[in-house]
Amino acid sequence: MRWSGQFRPAREKTTTLQIVLAEKLIIFTRFPQPGTTKTRLIPALGAPGAADLQRRMSEGIVHRGRELATSRGAELELCYAGGDAALVRTWLGEDLAPVPQGEGNLGARMTRAFARAWQDGFQRVVLVGADCPALSVEILHSAFAALADFDLLLGPASDGGYYLIGLARPAPELFANQAWGDRTLLAATLAVAKGMGLSLQLLEELADIDRPEDLHHLGDYPDL
Repeated sequence: MRWSGQFRPAREKTTTLQIVLAEKLIIFTRFPQPGTTKTRLIPALGAPGAADLQRRMSEGIVHRGRELATSRGAELELCYAGGDAALVRTWLGEDLAPVPQGEGNLGARMTRAFARAWQDGFQRVVLVGADCPALSVEILHSAFAALADFDLLLGPASDGGYYLIGLARPAPELFANQAWGDRTLLAATLAVAKGMGLSLQLLEELADIDRPEDLHHLGDYPDL
């Protein structure tokens, strides 16, 4: 799904060399400790089953993130909750330098992750979670390409949230006072973006795996 009604005209195009040098992909995930992760899926899968699904989806997006980093030259940052850095490296690879998400709600944690990227000089930053197995390397490439022309990029999730957010400028207002996990999240984020005058593009709509009613989507991913 692509939305043609940008809030304001796209920004001036940037050269390919600048894009490669200035991009960062941030992945948010949680250490798969049974009982502490994917808790909304525990009634359907049990605590070990929900944690195992979290493990598999996290490993999938980290693998795709590494592919993107290799092919595009973007920097990869893994932000974790639960466990500790040593456990996360043992799980997902010693080449990673995991960063704790820290305290606060999801908005506060996302705000900090983006702020680190801006402070480090990155100009196009994409943040994703581990809940969307349909999120491909090709979609990640298209997200970074769009940020050469737009301030904000969102990947709408079929549950009313979003599976991806990309920014080409600081916009912490997008993460303040939001109802995280609510079906109105995407609409509320769009309203804030409109008020800020951000230029915006939407990616195609994909399904997150968050609730028992989402589990039927797993049949589309036999390798998961």
